[in-house]
Amino acid sequence: MKKYLLLYLAAITLFTQCSQQAPVDLLIKGGKIYTADAGNPVVEAVAITGDKIIFAGSEKDAAQYLGGETQLIDLEGRTMTPGFIEGHAHMFGVGYNELNLDLMNIKNFDELVQKVEEAVHKAKPGQWIVGRGWHQDKWDVKPEKIVKGFPVHNKLSEVSPDNPVFLWHSSGHAALANAKAMEIAGVSLLSKENIAQGNTEGGEIIRDELGNPTGLFNERAMTLISKNIPESTAETDAQALDLAIQACLRNGITSLHDAGAGRENIALYQQFKKEGKLTVRMYVMVTGWDRDLVYEWMKHGPEIDSANILTIRSVKLNCDGALGSRGAWLLEPYTDRPDFSGMATLSMDTVLKTSREALKHGFQVCSHAIGDRANREILDRYEIAFKENTSIKDHRFRIEHAQHIDPKDLPRFATLGVIPAMQAIHMSSDRPWAIDRLGEKRIKEGAYKWQTLLKSGAKIVNGTDAPVEPINPIPCFYASITRKTLKGEPEGGYEPEEKMTREQALRSYTLDAAYGAFEETIKGSIEPGKLADFTIFSQDIMTVPENDILKTEVAMTIVGGKVVYEKK
Repeated sequence: MKKYLLLYLAAITLFTQCSQQAPVDLLIKGGKIYTADAGNPVVEAVAITGDKIIFAGSEKDAAQYLGGETQLIDLEGRTMTPGFIEGHAHMFGVGYNELNLDLMNIKNFDELVQKVEEAVHKAKPGQWIVGRGWHQDKWDVKPEKIVKGFPVHNKLSEVSPDNPVFLWHSSGHAALANAKAMEIAGVSLLSKENIAQGNTEGGEIIRDELGNPTGLFNERAMTLISKNIPESTAETDAQALDLAIQACLRNGITSLHDAGAGRENIALYQQFKKEGKLTVRMYVMVTGWDRDLVYEWMKHGPEIDSANILTIRSVKLNCDGALGSRGAWLLEPYTDRPDFSGMATLSMDTVLKTSREALKHGFQVCSHAIGDRANREILDRYEIAFKENTSIKDHRFRIEHAQHIDPKDLPRFATLGVIPAMQAIHMSSDRPWAIDRLGEKRIKEGAYKWQTLLKSGAKIVNGTDAPVEPINPIPCFYASITRKTLKGEPEGGYEPEEKMTREQALRSYTLDAAYGAFEETIKGSIEPGKLADFTIFSQDIMTVPENDILKTEVAMTIVGGKVVYEKK
């Protein structure tokens, strides 16, 4: 009997020892935790060791992971989600927007002129003044003179006679120059800059009725001015990147898809990673504007970072313009400019050639397309490339923006396995005036068709296109589920049947955004084994009334189990 008792006690001791878990580095509890894991959608506590999640479940079960060295974060009733992934932004643009003139919130052309005048007083004669963010369709008062929907340079030139000025439209697809900048570039009434009737290949100089340039340069015509702007220095690039990283962390962004990085940008990312300063996880698209760089990377092959900090495995192609500048490539002319249907800014032969090469070398292609013709043409080229290389099943090619799609092409995304990377905030900002560009029929049948795409089986990657829009994901989340402007208009939202549910909107910023970068097995949801990246919000974005969502703040950002931002 004594022998059996000893065996029983030994078995109990062994079971107890096996059930004791090793203490973790960090335990988070005390609030609602949404995991984006369909099998375990809401938990009470998360345990982390190193940069990985060890446990996600009840607070009671989490107690076994506590040890003397375990750091404890009490959410105090706040809400935690997987770290938000910005699915389409321009990292250096975010940083430089803080260094240069920020025109995003100006209310009219007179305010723009005033901002430039203030900058002139601080600048040396001859120093370039650059900025970005203006949008004529969002102004409360239209300028006195408009040509083809845009302001003219005269007032701007009056306050800056000795300083060249170049101000990018918020879309980045048009810009306004003053007289001094045009003088330096040699653009005038009589100039012969290989432009027929005001148009460049893939671009346009807008001129008045007398043939004088108005100062507005559309799409590739912008390079006539921008090539004269002194290049940024290594110091200012580093400053811009640091500012952009801090902006991401303040706004709960733990990962970012950079939609088009050049050689110098990539080198700086690599330097920041080496120095331990790249605290936002980067998924980088090599810019398609630099063909030599694209071919170098094709030869080199994808760079998939085992540390999950910096991955380079995609190519960004800019294939048409923006709706605000009327550069988006349409199947039919613009409703408010019947003589014009936008333009392709890149040869479709180049899209096909790049797609073929990318499939051979393991790269993803991400093509900018806003207009319905651009979307169709790119889907056509993708489909040809896929049929020629059927051995590659999981290519995950993307169309960036996919803003206006002909109804016939909507099912093709899911059928072809193409990912629409759409920025819901664009609907909120653009829809009130976009109807003037496209007319009611095209808006209702093919614009911002989120729910239609989701129901067809496509996965949507969400984001802001910063610095086109602020990088803050909260307004974008609000737009996703309400389809309203940030003023809460109209009642019920625009085309309300296309709203995302809150669960869909959360996935578009987390798990589906990770899928868009081939990273859904390592991030995007709160599950054991995945990276410990979290965004903590001041309130429950999944349950608060719609009208209260915009009051939400980012309380804390955690990357790899480390608190990298905390609101004071």
